[in-house]
Amino acid sequence: MSDWVLRRTAARVVVLDRDGHVLLLQARDPADASKGHWWEIPGGGIDPGETSAEAARRELYEETGIVGAEIGPCVWTQHARFKFAGWKFDQHEHVHVAWTDRIDLSTIRPGGLEAFEAMAFGGHRWWALDELLDAPDPVLPRRLREFLPDLVAGRIPDTPLDITHVDPDLDF
Repeated sequence: MSDWVLRRTAARVVVLDRDGHVLLLQARDPADASKGHWWEIPGGGIDPGETSAEAARRELYEETGIVGAEIGPCVWTQHARFKFAGWKFDQHEHVHVAWTDRIDLSTIRPGGLEAFEAMAFGGHRWWALDELLDAPDPVLPRRLREFLPDLVAGRIPDTPLDITHVDPDLDF
């Protein structure tokens, strides 16, 4: 494990179809099979000169190939610390909401994955809210199930909500 910590600002996006289903990516840590898999919203680091909305759009394309989504406001923020692919990350995230027509999963083609992302992602799935709330699979952000129902119902916060989950087991 590297002692180096990547500190960055990131953008993520909650992608909803017109029927309120959320698009999640199945992922796993290519350096640590013991973590199992989880489901996450698309996202990644913000490049120099990008706004969080621009980064959310770019990351959505890179991880799913989706280009026509309507990127909405930043609805959540969080401070996330995690280990992935042998690296430690300390990042501040801006989470946007986006809407799109339902994309057939067989047509989703990522537009530019990094090597570790290509090894990590195992597929995509549209989740109905009730299915996701009942599923035992871990999700990222960790508080997604808590805050997603408001977005699906069309309740967009006036200012971004801090959804940070503190992990007492992360020791760096």
